[in-house]
Amino acid sequence: MKFLKNVLMFLGVLFVVGTLIFAVQNTSDTTTEVATEAEVKSDGYRISAIAIPEDLNFAGEVVPQEDPEVMERIDREFLVNTYWQSNALLLMKRANKYFPIIEPILAKNGVPDDFKYLAVAESGLQNVVSPAGATGFWQILRTTGREYGLEVNANVDERYHIEKSTEVACRYLKKSKEKFGSWTLAAASYNAGPGAINKFLGIQKAETYYDLLLGQETGRYLFRIMAIKEIVSNPDKYGFDISKEDLYTPAPTFNVEIDTAVANFADFAAAYEINYKILKRHNPWLREAHLNNASRKKYTIEIPLKGYYNTSR
Repeated sequence: MKFLKNVLMFLGVLFVVGTLIFAVQNTSDTTTEVATEAEVKSDGYRISAIAIPEDLNFAGEVVPQEDPEVMERIDREFLVNTYWQSNALLLMKRANKYFPIIEPILAKNGVPDDFKYLAVAESGLQNVVSPAGATGFWQILRTTGREYGLEVNANVDERYHIEKSTEVACRYLKKSKEKFGSWTLAAASYNAGPGAINKFLGIQKAETYYDLLLGQETGRYLFRIMAIKEIVSNPDKYGFDISKEDLYTPAPTFNVEIDTAVANFADFAAAYEINYKILKRHNPWLREAHLNNASRKKYTIEIPLKGYYNTSR
């Protein structure tokens, strides 16, 4: 009996000692875990508010940043467009490829350079089609394109032609500037239509874009353009690590003029040692695999220099 009592006492001592050792080890592990979390918080990826520049403007027209309601709307677009990193990076890459085409056309037409960011907001610098049928970099409707002299049919749709559609956008914007007296309202009317902007100005007895109550898309429109402009122009400031080598670049090309029908663009492309896909990538305004051209109209087709693309025909 005495022997059993001694065994039980010995086991009890072992239990107490074991518990103390476990507690010490557990405390050590917890301390290490907390330290690791602290290191992650101090050294890892951080999310923070965005410092808004104090001199925002669009096309040289000052933004009323003293208005807190305006600042909330600006803040939203800076946050959304800064922290949507993948999209911002793609816009920076594409801008390097396409801005050199758009900028001289804007300058030639007397349209402020800031409007190149309107094209970014409209399409992301892609030949997209909206649910309403607006098409191309500048999202031009079929009726508007034809009204301004673009060819739009089954064979050819010049809304996909970056130079020609930019020319149309310039004419449209200058007409709106004459009507409304400001580039800001001209930009808003590009999104909502001049009739809608004129109606809202009259009903609300307002004079500027910043005083108008508009639908969500047009209400965000100018602020989104300004945020894109600031972020794309100053990537380092907003945490983007992108080098010149990361950017997309235009392919070296030459032009070929034709004034006849083309029976098969795959054969046409092969004659210049490229394939059908590359021909269409450089000439997205050609909408079919052939060109009727019964009127013998002259077209200019862009061809990349031999060897730029590694393609098999």
